[in-house]
Amino acid sequence: MDNNMLLSVKNLHASVGDKEILRGINLEVKAGEVHAIMGPNGSGKSTLASVLAGSDKFTVTSGEVAYKGENLLAMPIEERARRGLFLGFQYPVEIPGVSMANFMKLAVNEKRTFEGKEPIGASEFLRMMREKSAIVELDAKLTSRAVNEGFSGGEKKKNEIFQMAMLEPSLAILDETDSGLDIDALRIVATGVTKLHRPDNATVVITHYQRLLDYIVPDVVHVLYHGRIIYSGDKSLALKLEKEGYDWLINEYKD
Repeated sequence: MDNNMLLSVKNLHASVGDKEILRGINLEVKAGEVHAIMGPNGSGKSTLASVLAGSDKFTVTSGEVAYKGENLLAMPIEERARRGLFLGFQYPVEIPGVSMANFMKLAVNEKRTFEGKEPIGASEFLRMMREKSAIVELDAKLTSRAVNEGFSGGEKKKNEIFQMAMLEPSLAILDETDSGLDIDALRIVATGVTKLHRPDNATVVITHYQRLLDYIVPDVVHVLYHGRIIYSGDKSLALKLEKEGYDWLINEYKD
């Protein structure tokens, strides 16, 4: 196996109830890469993200997914997270009564324990919080409030990337992080993602809009349609899709 291969998806099929949504996904993501997944509404983009993260809403009916060389589909959701798989939600949820600081300290220490490290000390954790929140210009006051409670849409998305910064995942899957953001919030969030990119990690960005890719430059752009990746290319593909839409590619696929 290629030691740089973080994620290998082969002929992945998944359904919700009796409806098949993923119809044979093939995808390989190596360390150091940024992949963008685009496609029309209802193509299966968010389903793919949810299946990789371990959502029990979907049933995998066939196919294989290897993460760092191990069977991802056999891992419970919490083990996937401990092993460095991060999902940034399209619609981040609120968790009333749980402060951001306590939530993040628990999450960071769970990961550290799994890696055989000592729990993080209070002073080091506070320093880390300050450093990481600055990456996405997250107001320090928000870290003392309940998770996402009363946050604006932009603050919730900044908070997602702040959590990503704190957890330092090997593979981050960002499901339409740009959804609903104004141009300033988009720039801050996307710049934060870029700052967190390293040669030993990888990012999969799911998006409808090329504008996000003005800030997050992908190595590969994939088009997902009707549950399959039907075309892959470089960043110029995203520019063409923004200008011409998907019809030319879908018509070619159908032919």
